[in-house]
Parts: sequence; structure tokens; C-alpha cells
Amino acid sequence: MGNLHHGHFLSILGTGMPAITSSAPGKVILCGEHAVVYGKPAIALPVFNLKTKCTITARPNSTSDDTIILAPNIGLKSRLECLVDNNPIRVAIDLVLKHFGIDHLPVCEIRIHSSLPAGGGLGSSASTSVAMVRALSAFLGRPLQYEDVNHIAYEIEKIHHGTPSGIDNTVITYEKAIFFIKGHPVELIHPAVPLTLVIADSGIKGSTAKAVSDVRSAWADHRSKYEALFDRVGDLTLEIKKSLETGDLFAIGQALNENHSSLKEMGVSCDKLDILVENARKHGAYGAKLSGSGQGGNMIALVKPEDAQSISHQLHSAGAVNTIITELPAKGR
Repeated sequence: MGNLHHGHFLSILGTGMPAITSSAPGKVILCGEHAVVYGKPAIALPVFNLKTKCTITARPNSTSDDTIILAPNIGLKSRLECLVDNNPIRVAIDLVLKHFGIDHLPVCEIRIHSSLPAGGGLGSSASTSVAMVRALSAFLGRPLQYEDVNHIAYEIEKIHHGTPSGIDNTVITYEKAIFFIKGHPVELIHPAVPLTLVIADSGIKGSTAKAVSDVRSAWADHRSKYEALFDRVGDLTLEIKKSLETGDLFAIGQALNENHSSLKEMGVSCDKLDILVENARKHGAYGAKLSGSGQGGNMIALVKPEDAQSISHQLHSAGAVNTIITELPAKGR
């Protein structure tokens, strides 16, 4: 169907077709958050244990022209036309239609389900956007290339986060470890050895938009201090990239610890995150830091595979409301 003209594939859709399903993973920032907004590098990893699934079912026999949106995670059940113009789900649909030069979506039901917590720094909004964009383009018979999916998802991220760096939508689109500098081509990283991470949820909901705005205000007031912090984080990110490529987990852990110290100086950590980070280190992690925009959300610990369960248990005891053990294979496989 990919080579059909608009009118042809729309008429085929009208005859009924099986449901189209697409999914997208979550993500963690390994290092570089906040500094990445100011042109410094960051490294992000996909989290395959968590995902968003979008299923689109054609409704050719519907008695109305209404497209139905169902997103039980956020308690949403609505007709498409009832969503406000800047609703991210509506924007995702509008952008995909605009990309293809189509003025409306064939009547369908769009169901979105995510195992990603909102506001946890795990990329829930970008995961939803990528899953939706992929499902919509497949439903329209024209699956998009990675670059186009990423571009559209970034436009949707602006609604969620104001001035996002673009790293979330990029790592989630490509589903690989990435080295990211805003405005530069994406560079995939192929770790020499597998990485085992324990992700712990502080239970405090963070806001990326607020955290980014707070850092921007602090940077405006104390520019030299924050420029130095961003430079330091950028240097640490470059060190981690080299260590990933050589498989030096100890060096990565040390750099993660230093990255957390810089994030504390930026004012984006909190007592709960600091407690969890210290707890992971105390119980054998190579290193640990907050991950994402901070002010709550999650922390990550790089651990030996055999220590993952015990460190996860210790983090629960220290107050984590949830933990996830995830692994990134060597060489991205």
C-alpha cells in the first residue's frame, strides 16, 4: 500500500482492515541532562521494559464520522473533534495528516496504553508521540522513515515541555543508545559490554518544563557559574562515551557520580533523590545519579548484573516507590 495515491489508499481503508499497532520504548538519560539544552552533549538509552502501545482500528461501518480516542492511563475517552487544538494527541494526528497532505483521518478508534509513568523522566510523552506517529502513518498506508517520525515527535514534545532538547524523541525513535548534541546528526553508540541499570522512582512527580525553566532563570542570574557546570557535564559525557566504547564500567560509574554532583549544584536534585543515589552507591553500584529533568522523578544506578536485585531491594527500603531493572545489550543488539 505504500506506493498508492491518497484517494486509492483511503478508499481501501474504507473497506475495513485489521487493527494497526505500533509501540515505542521509554528512555533514560545516562548523562548530560540540562546541559544538553545549552548545546552540550548527552547520552540517552532506550528502556525496553517500559513501552507505549498505540492501536488504530478502522470503523468503516460507523454511523458517524467521529474518530474516538481512548487513553485509559490518563482517563481520556473523547471524540477527536472535542480535543482542544493544542492537545498533544490531536497535534500528533494533525501533523501526520499535514505531512501527507491529507485533510482528515478515516473514521477509526485510536487506543493508547502506556506502562510509562508521566513526569518520571522516562520519556512518557515522547514514547506516546512516537508510537502514535508510527501507528498513524502505517494506518494511512505510508509508514514513515525514522527521521520523519523523529521530526514530528519533536514538534509534539514542544507542547509538553516548552523548549525540549529533542533527546527524548530521538532515542525513543531510534531505539538505540545515542550520543546527542542539539542541532547535530544523531550518533549511535555501540557499548562494548552490556549495561545493567536499576531505575528507581522517587515518587515525586517532576515537570520537565518547570525544571528547564528554573535552570534557565538561574543561568540568566549566575551565568558564569552555570556555564562552568554545563562545560563540566559536557566533559563528563565525552568521558562516558569513550568508556562505553571500551567497556570500562568503573569509569562510567565515577563519571555518573560526578554528573549527579553537578546536577545538585544546578539545583535540580532533591533530598529524596540524593538519598536514593547514596543508597545505591553504598550497596555496590558503580555509580548513580538522577536521570531526567530532576526535582523528583527517577534516579539510575549502573550495577553488576548479579547485584541488581539486591540493590533494587535496598532502594525500595530507602523509599523508592518503584524500581525497574533494565539491560542494554552490547553493540546495541
